[in-house]
Order: sequence, then C-alpha cells, then structure tokens
Amino acid sequence: MRRGNTFIFLAIVILVLLCIDWYAFQGVRTLTANWQQKSLRTAVHALFWTINITGIVMASYGLLTMQNHGMNTIGTIGFNALLTLLVTQLVFILFLFGEDIYRGIYGLVVRIASSESHSGAYVPERRKLISQIGILVAAVPFTSFIYGIARGKYNYKVHRHILTLTDLPQAFDGFTITQISDIHAGSFTDRKAVGHGIDLINEQKSDLFLFTGDLVNQHADEFIPWKEAFSKIRAPFGQFSILGNHDYGDYGDWPSADAKAKNHADLIQHHADTGFRLMRDEHITLEKEGAQISLIGVQNWGHGFKQEGDLEKALSGIDPDTFKILMSHDPTHFEHQVKNHPTKIHLTLSGHTHGMQMGVEFPWLKWSPVQYRYPRWAGMYTENDRFLHINRGFGFLGFSGRVGIWPEITVIELRKA
Repeated sequence: MRRGNTFIFLAIVILVLLCIDWYAFQGVRTLTANWQQKSLRTAVHALFWTINITGIVMASYGLLTMQNHGMNTIGTIGFNALLTLLVTQLVFILFLFGEDIYRGIYGLVVRIASSESHSGAYVPERRKLISQIGILVAAVPFTSFIYGIARGKYNYKVHRHILTLTDLPQAFDGFTITQISDIHAGSFTDRKAVGHGIDLINEQKSDLFLFTGDLVNQHADEFIPWKEAFSKIRAPFGQFSILGNHDYGDYGDWPSADAKAKNHADLIQHHADTGFRLMRDEHITLEKEGAQISLIGVQNWGHGFKQEGDLEKALSGIDPDTFKILMSHDPTHFEHQVKNHPTKIHLTLSGHTHGMQMGVEFPWLKWSPVQYRYPRWAGMYTENDRFLHINRGFGFLGFSGRVGIWPEITVIELRKA
C-alpha cells in the first residue's frame, strides 16, 4: 500500500473508531450520571478517552513505522489494546443500540398519540440498568482478551483425528502424523512457553512430522533464536515442511532484489539446519513393510495470495494408484485445484487461517470471523471422498494473542477400512 493511501485508510479507520468510542461513552455517562462526586465522574470520563485515544495513537504509530521490520513494541501494545477495547465496546454498544431503538419507537408513538399542546420530552432517557447489564456482559470479552494476550497465545492444544480410508495400504494401518503450521517465529517472546509446545509435539511420538508453512513473519533471521528449539523435533519417518505466503518476503520493501533473494535463501537454509526436509513442488515415497504412500509438498498457492505452487509438477511421475498426502499451506488450494483433480489426493494438510486467533469453539458451536473469508477455516473437512485438515496455527501474527482459538498441534491416525 502506498504511503498516501496508507494515510487515507488510517484516517478513515480512526474516524470510525472515534465514532464507536463516542457511542460507548454515552453508556459510560449514563453509568456515572448519578455519582455525587463530580471530580470522580470527570476522572472516569477522562480515563475513558485517554485509554482509547492512546491505543489509537500507539497502534497508528506502529503501523506507520513498521516498514520492513514488523510491528514494533509500541505498535504491538497499542494494537492489542485497541482490539481489546474495540471488541469490548462493540458488545457494550449492542445493548445501548437496542435500547436506543426502543427509545426511538417509544418516543415516536408518544408523539403521535400526544396532543399538539404536549411540551414534554418524547424520548425517554437511557436507563442505567441497561448500561449496567451491557458493561457486565462486555466484561466477558474484555477478560478473555486479557487472558488471550497474557497466556492464550501459548495455550497449546492437541487435536486428534482418526481417518478410516479404504485406499490406505495395510502396512500403514495405525500410521500417525503430527502437523503444525504457521510458526511465525518473529512474534514469539516466551522461550519457555514455546519449548513446552515443542515438548508436546515430541510427546505425541508420531511416525511422521509435517510443518505446513509460514516459518517467519517476513525476515529469515526471525527464526535464528528459535532454531535450536525446533531442531529437537524428530519423527521416525522424518520431518518435512513447505513454504507459506509469509516465507517469500513479499510484505515489505527491500533495498534490492538481491537482498530479498538472500533472505529467501537464508530461510530455506533454516529449514535444512532445523532438520526439516523442505518440499517445493515435489513428492517423495514413504515405505513401510514393502508398502508405499506418497508425500507431496507444494509451494504456496492461495486464492487472493501468492500462487507459486505447481501441483502438476509435484505430481509428475507419481503412481496414480498410490495413497497420497499433500502439504499445501493455503486451504483455498484444495477448493480450487485439489478436490476435483483427476489424480485423487486422499489427504490435504493446510494452515494459513489461524482461525483468526479469535472465536468460540464448543461441541454445539464453532464460530470465528475468519469464516466469512474462508468457509473452511479449522479442523477436518471432507469432499469428493478427499480429506482436508486446516491447522489453527502454532504461532500468532498481528494480534499478539489468541481468544478461544488456541494454538494447535494436530495428530492424525490413519486406519485401514
């Protein structure tokens, strides 16, 4: 985005945010209207605006100064605060808006029914009780975001799936795969917490380890402090990886084409140094007790994102009848090329969405804002007798937290039908 366009976009966003703040402030005024100490009421009002405006300023500063080096500490704190307040206030103003609709309808009815000599107010004042209920309910997302920023981003969860497949060779019955995706090493700050996640990966004792892209946010050197920790990951049948959209260095300006190319070469070397066999539009054969399955890895291919991957190249020379597992970072690849491909790919493993790092997941409800961009966004899906699994991501990006959509370690067990 050009600098001028960035300023225009930022100005529009700030205006919208200030309008939301102003509307939420009406509820705060209602809550404090009967306080006898005027100084305390003034202090609360000033604190409300100070916190909100400070968050906007810090987040804006981070956006305008991040350039190639990612969001700085001030920007990250501001963005986290801004997002927390925004979601909290949106929940709060739902109650205010609902009451305002009632007040408007009530005032209109009273005006129509009143005599022409009626001189009183038609619209009733806001009720303190509604604002009190609103602030209590809004406390739920507020505390959830605080937890998500402080602890939730490292709250690793193991998701287990058992797939029963008719085409699976008998020798691979019970074969296990551990998948992680979207490490985004440049966002990590807690070495102990990340180490716990890596320990969880190894505790699964799976036959095969697969990483489905986005090692870094932008720069290859983001991974250097974490290389030793991730080098501890080992599986009997090997550790394999692919590239994600963030691994190409496309989200920023580079001093030269050579600098960008070196960054990409360094990132590829990091995979090798870590013990990950990076696959770029190719396939290999895994053998067990004389039986074979094919593991395929493509470069990033995403609808609306970089389309570098070449599935045809990756499939070239492969036995059409072999059981196939595909690593492809963006799940839209499954939608646009994989699910209807003449060559049946039995299982596709993706990531990319992060589940937007926020949402709710219960046995009876699974929702995240990301579903309005990606209808398939987390977990296991099936279509045309082909499976797609979308990992929720091991790391985090942008919002330095997770709310309801926790970082994921996937374990898939293959069973012969």
